[in-house]
Amino acid sequence: MIVAGKHFRTIWMEGSSIFMIDQNALPFEFRIHEARTYLETCTAIKNMTTRGAGAIGAAAGFAMAQAFIESGGNQGFVEIARSETEATRPTARNLFYAVEKVFDAGMFAAENAVIEAQRLADENVNDALRISEFGNTLIKSGSRILTHCNAGWLGFVDWGSALAPIYRAHREGKKVFVYADETRPRSQGARLTAWELSNENIPHVIVPDNAGAYLMSKGMVDVVIVGADRIAANGDTANKIGTFEKAIIAKEFGIPFYVAAPSSTFDFSLSDGGAIPIEERSPDEILYQSGPDESGLNHRIRVANHTSSALNPAFDVTPAEYITAFITEKGITSASGGKFSF
Repeated sequence: MIVAGKHFRTIWMEGSSIFMIDQNALPFEFRIHEARTYLETCTAIKNMTTRGAGAIGAAAGFAMAQAFIESGGNQGFVEIARSETEATRPTARNLFYAVEKVFDAGMFAAENAVIEAQRLADENVNDALRISEFGNTLIKSGSRILTHCNAGWLGFVDWGSALAPIYRAHREGKKVFVYADETRPRSQGARLTAWELSNENIPHVIVPDNAGAYLMSKGMVDVVIVGADRIAANGDTANKIGTFEKAIIAKEFGIPFYVAAPSSTFDFSLSDGGAIPIEERSPDEILYQSGPDESGLNHRIRVANHTSSALNPAFDVTPAEYITAFITEKGITSASGGKFSF
């Protein structure tokens, strides 16, 4: 991504430190967070300093590389680090994919773990570029696109998944307009997607999460594109909470509903979406909001009844029957009969 004329990846490794764009600070402040140990990287994954399926995978791979560096050859230390890294975000398939790859590489030598973590980060960028190319073929000039959560530059090491075809279409001169769901409770759409679209000068508006049915019923949406955190063998897809209802509405009104994700997000060990673990996050994400006032001072305020608690599932599962097709780095494929073309 380009920020103030300079190219940035979302996350990268220098020496034994991991550097990442602090997504919790956006869109109000652009700053870089440094994680010096694998535990600090794990904390950054858990508290969503870095987030998005691809970025989480890269961060987890880098965390394992850090663990090998810190271990001094202690196998028990690395195995504990693996368990702690995998526990940070239980739904995201890319996290487990990266941890396994780097762990296996590090069994030969710590430097191999670093090499593999960097290879996976580069692979993430290349996969996103291919997704942008294949997805662009599905976007006509004049398309009005609805998306949910953030699956753009910030959700990957670069380019993204759901937003990558939109960026490609825009750069090739197609006219596109994006409805960015606010994506409660952490407002990734309102804070991150909108920030990215602004940087790319792509026309867009932020809409309430519950506006999808209205927009689609009025013929204001031509296509829906979302990302994914884990896809089961039959095509059932876990993504940010609120995705399933968008898919239902899109099917009701005959609007194409695409899921953009690299093949590393597919988990063929799970027969269907019922087996996908769903992360439940702190009720405080629903009960409180934070942001700067006009002077720039950050405040955290309660926005809900003071005696009530909250239930906060981070993801829901969209059954394959509601998904028109998957946009992957290997092409566009359906989940017909639970079979994919890669």
